[in-house]
Parts: sequence; C-alpha cells; structure tokens
Amino acid sequence: MPCLDISTNVNLEGIDIDSFFSEATKVVATIIGKPETFVMVLLKGSVPICFGGNKGPAALGEIISMGGINREVKRKLIASIGTVLENNLSIPRTRFVLKVYDTTMGRTQSKL
Repeated sequence: MPCLDISTNVNLEGIDIDSFFSEATKVVATIIGKPETFVMVLLKGSVPICFGGNKGPAALGEIISMGGINREVKRKLIASIGTVLENNLSIPRTRFVLKVYDTTMGRTQSKL
C-alpha cells in the first residue's frame, strides 16, 4: 500500500485540496501499479519551510510503498508529483524534494 506524505509551506485555506488528493492518488496508483483504493495521501500545509535560502512556496514529500518501486518508477513519481504540486498548489517543480522508499528492497524472500 503506497503512502504519499506531503508537507508544504503553502497555506491551504481556500485551495481545492480535493482536486489535489484525486490527482495525487491517481498518479501514485498508476505509476506504482497499485489500485487507487490502496493509496493513502497526506497533505500538511503552513509548515515552516526554507528552501534555497528563501521561504517561497516549497514542499517536501515522502512516498513509501511495499513493492513496485524501481529507478524508472522513482523518476516518474518525482516528475508527476512535481506536476501535481505545481498545478494545484503553485509550487515550482524546482522547489520540491521527494524521498522514495520501497519497504521490500534489500529483504530476502521468505521461504514460507
């Protein structure tokens, strides 16, 4: 089950966050290859963030998934989530960082 957690310094008051949630859920599900019903999206606004020495609109994201992550998927997630943030919250793609984790990487397969 993928979980996308976004923190931003943008004030979310008056912003259509339903559109953000819908687009972000669809992007994550499509790219990772999981059903939308398994995707969780969290959005925290008005978080104090300074990026590149200034406090303009910026975001930090983290996505955790049990499987489905490889180098190509990671690249697509970064690009697509950056677009969702830019379109919905006016956060420039250059002011967004995404940490991507696959909880199954590095684990040996169980013999059970």
